[in-house]
Amino acid sequence: MSIQSEDVLKIAHLARLGIQDEQVESYASDLTNIMGLVEQMNQVDTTGIEPMAHPLDQVQRLRPDVVSEKNQREALQKNAPDIQDGLFLVPRVIE
Repeated sequence: MSIQSEDVLKIAHLARLGIQDEQVESYASDLTNIMGLVEQMNQVDTTGIEPMAHPLDQVQRLRPDVVSEKNQREALQKNAPDIQDGLFLVPRVIE
C-alpha cells in the first residue's frame, strides 16, 4: 500500500496536526514503509499459534491480597472542613 502526499495531508488535517510542507514526502515514505511491514506481518501463517498476553511469556508476581494498614479514616478526616457518612464533602463545581 502506497501512501501519497495528499493522504498525509488529509490525515494531518483530521488529526489536527501541523506538518511542514517539506516534511510531507518524508511522512508519506515512512507511513508507506510501516504499512508494508504490517502487510508482511499479515502474510505470516499463524494457524495453531496461541495468542500471548506478553511476548516474554512471564508470570507476574502478585502480592497477597491482605490488609497491610489499619483504618485511619477518623484521623485523616479530623481536619476536613465538612464530612458526611465518612466521606469528604466538597463544593459543587458543575451546575
